Amino acid sequence: MKNVILRIREELKANGDEKAKESGQRFFKEAVKMYGVKTALVTKIGKKYFSEIKNSSKAEIFNLCEQLWQSGYMDETFIACNWSYYIHKYYRKEDMEVFERWIKKYVSNWAACDTLCNHSVGTLLEMYPEKTVTLKEWTRSTNRWLKRAAAVSLIVPAKKGLFLPEILEISDALLTDTDDLVQKGYGWMLKAASQAQQKPIFDYVMKKKDKMPRTALRYAIEKMPRNLKIQAMEH
Repeated sequence: MKNVILRIREELKANGDEKAKESGQRFFKEAVKMYGVKTALVTKIGKKYFSEIKNSSKAEIFNLCEQLWQSGYMDETFIACNWSYYIHKYYRKEDMEVFERWIKKYVSNWAACDTLCNHSVGTLLEMYPEKTVTLKEWTRSTNRWLKRAAAVSLIVPAKKGLFLPEILEISDALLTDTDDLVQKGYGWMLKAASQAQQKPIFDYVMKKKDKMPRTALRYAIEKMPRNLKIQAMEH
């Protein structure tokens, strides 16, 4: 039987569309490799082939994910992110090192960063809260994707009202970062947290708004009532 990765690539190529590729590229400042397959179909293809490998060991599945990451194609990256999430019940805290390596080595755009971090990394953090210390280390990195990952890994837990002290600490660490993708990342994290804990997030924004870049500030207050938005945007 032909290698599962090769078959995935053949199917993605067969379903690629030039128009979809061009429209997809508009979402990125950097050049992004993609076949031009719609996300819903990429997910469907990934699920189909996962059914063949689901009884493999976690190490084998991570190895296949790594092969998908190595191609640099966005469509393959999404499948790798989904596969690593499908086996989350087998996560151990040392898997954080695998995810960190993937971010350092392969992530080159916000979509790959967010897809991995929202689901795989975020779930691991809920299972092993002590690993939030790793996120704090990432805030000190020179790698923009690790810094964004430090924030966006907490998006899903933040909506559940989890990790408020860590969210505020990470926001402090990234507060004056000049990279707009890092600003949007921690602003998004604050916005997610505000949906569960509006008052402490509003208080934080009011305290930090003179230093906080406008990009991050706008993201942070997006889900707040209009009267609070007006207060936050006043100089």
